[in-house]
Amino acid sequence: EFVDAPEKFFLSTISNKLQATVTMAVLDSLSTHAPDEEYLGNRVHANWTADDRAMAASLRFSKRLEEVEEIINMRNKDTKLKNRCGAGVVPYEVLVPTSPPGVT
Repeated sequence: EFVDAPEKFFLSTISNKLQATVTMAVLDSLSTHAPDEEYLGNRVHANWTADDRAMAASLRFSKRLEEVEEIINMRNKDTKLKNRCGAGVVPYEVLVPTSPPGVT
């Protein structure tokens, strides 16, 4: 089909208006952070448990999240990664633990 009618094939791959609108609404909903969101590894209350092992594990997890965030930030700045730099490429923030409220 592509060889016979490439333009027709290309147009058949593009979403119609309804599909595009639904996709945009879902992506916006799934990628929007509320200002009062609590993230894994960031406890608002220090007294959430009295279990010392749980507290130590939570602290290790929080430290690892900070490391992951630094890795993401370093990759966002790495110009050798072609999918992270260039015209119209925005920084990857989906899994950044401290991303600001709004759409990531």
